[in-house]
Amino acid sequence: MLLCTQTHALGDSFGPEEAVQILAEVGYDAIDMSFFEMEQGRGPWLRDDWKEHAIALRALADSLKICFRQAHAPFPSSKGSEPYDTEIRRRIIRSMEVSSILGVKNIIVHPMQHLTYQSSKKTLFDMNVAFYRSLIPECERLNIRVCAENMWQHDKKRGYIVDSVCSQPEEFVSLLDEIGSPWIGGCLDLGHTALVGIEPQDFIRQMGKDHLNALHVHDVNYIRDCHTMPYMEKLNWDEICKALAETGYEGDFTFEADNFLFNLPQELQKDGAQLMEKVGRHLVAKIESYQASKA
Repeated sequence: MLLCTQTHALGDSFGPEEAVQILAEVGYDAIDMSFFEMEQGRGPWLRDDWKEHAIALRALADSLKICFRQAHAPFPSSKGSEPYDTEIRRRIIRSMEVSSILGVKNIIVHPMQHLTYQSSKKTLFDMNVAFYRSLIPECERLNIRVCAENMWQHDKKRGYIVDSVCSQPEEFVSLLDEIGSPWIGGCLDLGHTALVGIEPQDFIRQMGKDHLNALHVHDVNYIRDCHTMPYMEKLNWDEICKALAETGYEGDFTFEADNFLFNLPQELQKDGAQLMEKVGRHLVAKIESYQASKA
């Protein structure tokens, strides 16, 4: 099982090239490329020389003996208005093109969720079946799998998190089955499950090996989407590791947990990334130990 983490915090602080160097130096096996800034129209991937930049970044990673395995497309995937929806689709596809050059296996693309979920479940379900199916030709062209993610919405009137697209395991599995393509898989965000009242280990078991292709690993306090390092909040990491082992999960162990790095002075962010790498190794060893005992 490869240990992977996103470029989000380090990329913002140091730029993508130095972020890759830092992640290689502290010992990660692989990188999850964050394309978040594209939604605001920032970064190198919207410039004319985007392809040359991607080729150079891939060469840098190869020279450092680290690989790109996962990526995260810009989001939200829709707002229900133009020209935003047409433009964000263009940027999602560009992020897929960059990811293909980098050698990424799975790119996470958020489902459309611009409607109020509780009053629009069927509409959003059908909309997302069509949305993900429309990306299959791009997946085939670029040899990359798109993974949907379990989401949440915020009830502004009551001031707390509520269900959204794929936040319940039954709907997530049904969506993937309805799409019915090996090019569209599932990425389970462990923190998001807890925010809607489902323990991650239970969600993992209900998705099973066939529907779970990627992870977003981070800790939460069941109230906020903290995206911080495991053991900093309240998830039960022993039970999560057991569930991943029991179900035979075959993907990478990918952190989306670097928000705490933003709180550190820049000169300490590499040390923070190294600590998270050690935590990741500890958890991967737990999973592999449970797998061995199961065998």
